[in-house]
Amino acid sequence: MNRVFIPEGYSPMLDEYNTQKAIAYIKQTFQQEFADALNLKRVSAPLFVTEESGLNDNLTGKERPVSFDVPAIGTDAQVVHSLAKWKRLALKKYNFDIGNGLYTDMNAIRRDESLDNLHSIYVDQWDWEKIITRDNRNIDYLKLIVRAIVNAICNTNDRLHVRFPQLKIQLCRDVTFVTSQELEDMYPDMTGSERENAFVKEHKTAFIMQIGGKLRSGKPHDSRAPDYDDWQLNGDLFFWNDVLGRGVEISSMGIRVDAESLDRQLSLSGCDNRRELPFHKMLLNDELPLTIGGGIGQSRLCMLMMGCAHIGEVQSSIWDKDTVTACEKAGIRLL
Repeated sequence: MNRVFIPEGYSPMLDEYNTQKAIAYIKQTFQQEFADALNLKRVSAPLFVTEESGLNDNLTGKERPVSFDVPAIGTDAQVVHSLAKWKRLALKKYNFDIGNGLYTDMNAIRRDESLDNLHSIYVDQWDWEKIITRDNRNIDYLKLIVRAIVNAICNTNDRLHVRFPQLKIQLCRDVTFVTSQELEDMYPDMTGSERENAFVKEHKTAFIMQIGGKLRSGKPHDSRAPDYDDWQLNGDLFFWNDVLGRGVEISSMGIRVDAESLDRQLSLSGCDNRRELPFHKMLLNDELPLTIGGGIGQSRLCMLMMGCAHIGEVQSSIWDKDTVTACEKAGIRLL
């Protein structure tokens, strides 16, 4: 289905050649700013895992992973949806210490994704994870990390303007924090996404916290898997996008579940069958480090800073014919 939005009077700020140069510059610069801010080391990561490992991210539980058989080992493999669980296991395997963490390039295929200006079946993000102490498992520490990420993004944007003066996108460093329940109380007659847009339009940079559990209305703000974020200590980071006239989610992140919160969230979500998976057994037995982590969209960050109207301007994917036709008529260059 064609869900593309064409901004009135839109014109790309960079030509084809400089678009590619800017994409490379943003990715290289942000990785440096981000790794330094959070004390992270780059590692290699898998493109696929086995189903029985329990390491694939189930997202909302409705998305179907891309699966294929591997005759050489006699089992099936799944292309990852994200590396939310794998990263935590890697920190233990690679003997990382408290205060240190890792990041990696995560590439995924989400076959059931709806296609629009911000969504593609191809996902590219920086997945990251950092070991923390039990005393760090609180809202104040979560906010500290969010502010560090926002500063890394804004520093990258400032450096981008020096290299490419044609780009004029301004990002707000002052991040406003709000819980999903507070949003529902503010905008009771709106959907979750409508609330996000209304709030981000006013505050420009916002972190919406505590996503996953049911609100007083009986509905969650948005769905979250029960086995990576603690629903009381997580959230989504949004920046206002003037080109699209809406808030854009750049990162989903949070302090990860410990044994207690995993036990509670598995029961609440009706996923008790996962308790027997190897990863979940380790968590319930306190055999994995306490961590904070998340994902930061590479293509979304590029399109935000470059003032692009469609994610297809900064990544190569496939689109329905109506989207391709509409973008061609509007001068939107899909890679």
